[in-house]
Amino acid sequence: MFDQIEDFNKSTIQHGKNNNRIYLMKLDQSDGGQILTKLDELSKAEGYTKIVAKVPDQACEMFINHGYQRECTIPHFYNGEDPVHFMSRFNNHDRGLLSQEVQEIIKTNINIAESKKNDQKNILLPPGYTIRELREEDIQCLVDLYKAVFPVYPFPIFDNAYIASTMKDYIQYFGVFADGKLYAASSAEIDYNAKNAEMTDFARHPDCSKGLNLSYLLLRHMEEAMKSQHIKTLYTIARAYSPGMNATFARLNYTFAGTLINNTLISDGIESMNVWYKG
Repeated sequence: MFDQIEDFNKSTIQHGKNNNRIYLMKLDQSDGGQILTKLDELSKAEGYTKIVAKVPDQACEMFINHGYQRECTIPHFYNGEDPVHFMSRFNNHDRGLLSQEVQEIIKTNINIAESKKNDQKNILLPPGYTIRELREEDIQCLVDLYKAVFPVYPFPIFDNAYIASTMKDYIQYFGVFADGKLYAASSAEIDYNAKNAEMTDFARHPDCSKGLNLSYLLLRHMEEAMKSQHIKTLYTIARAYSPGMNATFARLNYTFAGTLINNTLISDGIESMNVWYKG
């Protein structure tokens, strides 16, 4: 069961039972109030407990008046100039709540990450390891890596055809190899029109030793690739419960933008996600 991506007029929506939510990924303002009606009807029909919408400044008031709240903001999101806001509405009261214990974990992880800000030590690839953009001939080993790392996933990343299609379209995949084996991977989902990219899907094979800083090295490599393509703003939506992943972005001088509460299916449960940006 995978989340669906579909167009509504000129806007793009992702939704599904895995995340039990709707994600308005791209809003075309010509859709106006029609999009709010669409989101209402879809969430009611499917019983989704959360709607999160990524919208520009001009649309914020419309969403706030419709019961949404702002969870995160990324400045300079569109073409390095205008901000985007993550506006959320919780259709189920419990979906919008976090226990005191969870709040403390998230706060601690953010503080740990912030303490690592700009701590860019001379981290190098271990001897025998290489890092590069993945190509069509790498798809099978990428799928095998994803199967070894992710028990479930809201997109069909275990399907070679899906990876091939996105690789040709808007996602660039990167990997770390040793002895011909793919040990870690990540991807950049690029919006070429708005000149931004989401740095995402970091995966390290269970057989790979910890402490090699492969996520950091992948992120640094991806940044250079995005810079060469004139991408102006980079961001991520990282597990709020993962001190290491949050610290990885802070080390490379990303700024904390906010937390998306109970937002994304990770393994066997819905987790909150921290948004970080650079640019």
